[in-house]
Amino acid sequence: MPRRSRLARLLQVACLSQCALALAWLAWRWPQAPLQAALGGLAVLSVGPVTLGLELVLMSRLGSGGAVPAPTASQLAQAWLREALQMFRTFYWRQPFRWQAQPDHLAPSCAGRTGVVLVHGFLCNRGFWNDWLNELRARDRACIAVNLEPPFASIDAYRGAVDHAVHRVARLTGRPPVLVCHSMGGLAARAWWRGAPKGAIAHLVTIGTPHRGTWLARFSRTPNGRQMRPGSEWLAQLARDEQRHPLPPATCWHSNCDNVVFPAPTATLPGADNRLLSGVPHVALASDARLRAACMDLIERA
Repeated sequence: MPRRSRLARLLQVACLSQCALALAWLAWRWPQAPLQAALGGLAVLSVGPVTLGLELVLMSRLGSGGAVPAPTASQLAQAWLREALQMFRTFYWRQPFRWQAQPDHLAPSCAGRTGVVLVHGFLCNRGFWNDWLNELRARDRACIAVNLEPPFASIDAYRGAVDHAVHRVARLTGRPPVLVCHSMGGLAARAWWRGAPKGAIAHLVTIGTPHRGTWLARFSRTPNGRQMRPGSEWLAQLARDEQRHPLPPATCWHSNCDNVVFPAPTATLPGADNRLLSGVPHVALASDARLRAACMDLIERA
């Protein structure tokens, strides 16, 4: 398990700075105007939820050309609330402060049974997978959650981390592992697959991965963000390479309420088992009980 995470440090600074600003405003204005103080402090802490709301509005306006059912107003409202809660849980607690809370599981008792490599997405670290690591350890399945560092590098720079984890799990279990990837992590897995031998993994699972890019990436200026723009040369080359070296069996989970990867069909792949999970936003997809149960069943059968 890595000892350091640049992303964790960045999130710690961001979270503590935001909380300090909210408390400073509260302390300054409370003696003169308690209501103004409370509203101002709440406004500081509401930047994330407001941004989520704008993303959902953009997603619903762009639509998906009828490829998936349009989200209802009720689905959008529930998705906003669910993602806001996940945002505080993931980006304010688990990834900044609890990213080492759940260790990888590589016990000798895991030998002979298919293991799992977990690959997080953009602006995330291994703390994203705490619930998955806990369940996989309870099932005595070998598992490693990688850290994709540095956070804003080219996606190709993450191939080594994926390769190292795959080899460690395969060496212990004697079997090719299942890759479970969220968001950009699915692209990191595909980039790694370019140089991987056939049969290196048993199955590829992607959750909200922008296989054909995402509209939001047009605002990114980072190398990995630019690679996720629809129509990028990097994505086009990835698809060409897979014509020569086809992907292993794949399952692609996508949603009509994904506030980060949209339009929804961009999270699917030709020839994959593309599964729609309606009403579930981007980060919450990976914590959805139905999705995780289906993935655990797949791992048991692999």
